[in-house]
Amino acid sequence: MDYSTNNQQSKYLRASERVSDLKRFYGQVIRGLIAIVLVAGINYYLNEWYYPWFLWVVFGVGLNLTLKALKIFGMNGVLGRDWEERKIKQYMDDDRF
Repeated sequence: MDYSTNNQQSKYLRASERVSDLKRFYGQVIRGLIAIVLVAGINYYLNEWYYPWFLWVVFGVGLNLTLKALKIFGMNGVLGRDWEERKIKQYMDDDRF
């Protein structure tokens, strides 16, 4: 088994997973915005902003999207982005393993 072919397949799988994550995230953003607009409309229809309870929904959707964005675009966890691959390579290179 050629290492470069295996490495290319690994890169392709990671890139494919990343694109899939981005697609899901953007879908969640659109669904979240639609939900906020619908709930705000219901809130206005029921009490004409007397008590803007839809802001709780905005807070929840915003918090959810913020955490998902940090996971996808920002913080890669405590161990870092390539920790698992580095450990696998370390064990493969170790003669005692």
